[in-house]
Amino acid sequence: MKLTEIFEKNRPSLSFEVFPPKTSDGFDSVKEATEKIAALSPSYMSVTYGAGGTTKGYTVKIAENIQKKYNVPTLSHLTCVSVTKELLRETADELKSAGIENILALRGDIPKDMNEVKTDYKYASEIIADIKSLGDFCVGGACYPEGHVESKNFTEDIMNLKIKTDAGCDFLTTQMFFDNNIMYNFLYRIREAGITVPVVAGIMPVTNGRQISRICSLSGTYLPRRFKTIVDKFGENTEAMTKAGIAYATEQIIDLIANGVNHIHVYSMNKPEVASGIKENLKGII
Repeated sequence: MKLTEIFEKNRPSLSFEVFPPKTSDGFDSVKEATEKIAALSPSYMSVTYGAGGTTKGYTVKIAENIQKKYNVPTLSHLTCVSVTKELLRETADELKSAGIENILALRGDIPKDMNEVKTDYKYASEIIADIKSLGDFCVGGACYPEGHVESKNFTEDIMNLKIKTDAGCDFLTTQMFFDNNIMYNFLYRIREAGITVPVVAGIMPVTNGRQISRICSLSGTYLPRRFKTIVDKFGENTEAMTKAGIAYATEQIIDLIANGVNHIHVYSMNKPEVASGIKENLKGII
């Protein structure tokens, strides 16, 4: 099933992101975790792609297993980094063979230990156009409610986003945010710019104080005072922070749905207990 079929129904949807193992040694444990999340019957699941394409084979295996065993539509990530036109064609054929119809096309970050990266693509908009030419795929892209860290300003970032959607991007998924007002302002500005594709809100339930400090240092994500207080109080206690993180994320999701943002994508970090906690809290809402 193409994800656009889910979005067209205009009913609330809940999906989860998982990531593949870096090596074969971790495959079984990751497979088990992703299956537990799939058993919750989310609207769909996305499977990430390792830096520089290092987990490509595992990404497809995990996505295919989820889809075939649990009948949950999957979204396979694909980054520009280290992808040539020939490799893109091979990957598209591999995804078709696995029955995967949905791709999240990303620029990706160049790994620090990769001195020379061969790629035919620089921006996500370029890879989106070529993916569209290689098959009947539903293609998504990333967006940044607070602006991409490398953009000169928000206006430039929205202009680049328009280039991405004009290239054939069918929907957008946001980077995590912790203040819903930032999301509402972002939606207003992109709609004014003529970007009309569905936008999925990316929500991260924080379960570790050090984790959020590192992530925010890389992305520049704004942390509201209320959220900082929660992290300061519970950040060193994993059990307490997990419960608090799930509660905060749940409140965000309820507010988003109440304000017409129907599609929620949870960055569940391969943690079934986080996914199930969110799903349980949203009974009757999604």
